[in-house]
Amino acid sequence: MAASKTVPRAASKTIAGGVAVAALALGLAGCTGAQPAKRPAHAPPGEGTAAPEAAPGSVSRLIGDGSTSYTGRQPNVAVPQKLKPGQKPPQFVVFSWDGAGEDSQQLFSHFRKVGKKYNAKMTYFLSGLYMLPEEKADLYDPPRHSAGRSDIGFGDLKGIRATAEQLRGAWLEGNEIGTHFNGHFCGPEGGVGTWTVDEWKSEINQAKSFVKNWKGNSGLKDVKALPFDYDKELIGARTPCLEGQLNFMLAAKDMGFRYDSSGISKQIWPKRSHGLWDIPLQLVPMPGRSFETLSMDYNYMVNQSGTTSQGDPNMHDYWGDQMRDGLLKAFDRVYQGNRAPLIIGNHFESWNGGTYMRAVEETIAGVCTQQDVRCVTFRELADWLDVQDPEVLTKLRDLDVGESPEEGWKAYLAPPQPAPAPPRAGAAGSALAPAGPPRPANAPKAVE
Repeated sequence: MAASKTVPRAASKTIAGGVAVAALALGLAGCTGAQPAKRPAHAPPGEGTAAPEAAPGSVSRLIGDGSTSYTGRQPNVAVPQKLKPGQKPPQFVVFSWDGAGEDSQQLFSHFRKVGKKYNAKMTYFLSGLYMLPEEKADLYDPPRHSAGRSDIGFGDLKGIRATAEQLRGAWLEGNEIGTHFNGHFCGPEGGVGTWTVDEWKSEINQAKSFVKNWKGNSGLKDVKALPFDYDKELIGARTPCLEGQLNFMLAAKDMGFRYDSSGISKQIWPKRSHGLWDIPLQLVPMPGRSFETLSMDYNYMVNQSGTTSQGDPNMHDYWGDQMRDGLLKAFDRVYQGNRAPLIIGNHFESWNGGTYMRAVEETIAGVCTQQDVRCVTFRELADWLDVQDPEVLTKLRDLDVGESPEEGWKAYLAPPQPAPAPPRAGAAGSALAPAGPPRPANAPKAVE
């Protein structure tokens, strides 16, 4: 899909726009035959997958023009379990992809295979315009821009067909389909950071529409319908260039969304904000440098080769190793420390010779096979957060980066001990016993 090639150009506008003096240091301008469901190989006892209501992918009801369909409960999705008193939390890792279209590089299909190999579920933030052919560009009416305008282009029939096939397969494997919205507008001149709540609602509705009507818009009637109702499937997003989060969240909370991943944070446990789970990208090590960068391939690239996506070929291997080692260091300090979920964002791009795709794949292989580690989607993480006791989540958020409880997890997350019951009134030795001498044994009883 040729449209994905323009993402670096759109993203670089944020750097040029001077989002922050430290943009190059911190990377603050990051973009962006049916079988029954089985228990994941690394799932702890008592946790597994929800059984589908029917054979995975079997259509029971087409929706609209047949672009999407209802096929029952999503298969291969973990059932959340509340932590037992004193139980150490699992180590969650979320790998996510901004844009998520299949083009000639075939990275979407490749990472689906990687996910199956290492038992890693992932979230794919689909750009709606990747499902809209360029000849229908005028159907997109972006806020603060003329109709048919986009900073990442549009789809073509080959790309739309390939992307639909990947979305279908990914969902049936238990992966999540979120949204990266549409035109990818960044910066102060009409960028998403300037949009009102109502403008965000328009953008969200259009992102849904392009997925719900891709068959009618493209004429690709022979391709199978997507196996989900996108109005129900879509519960989370990442905004272009991580801009406009507040007004997006204010819009999304009334539109069925449950989380957002557009923020920036330390490696600590997420919290609820404006009615959504705020699950941000994180500041992680940049080995060999004195600063940290954002946990995204684009931000490593900006810190290594600036705004060019194809820097010195002699440095490609080193740069990929630097990203992989930074992510592994980030993993180790939460795995051995506060167990905060590690959130990683990527793009299906061959920047700097594809070195970041290698780094991500090696990171998946290095972390998703370890004990107590669950490489999950944002949906699964949000499901897990929803079933925990609020008091437990508060205690988890009290732990700083790399900090584990001094007294150990069992004591730290043990239920609070009930306060001792106050002495019964009138009991011997009680401060509440009545004053004065006791009544004689043979004294007459009081008349009632």
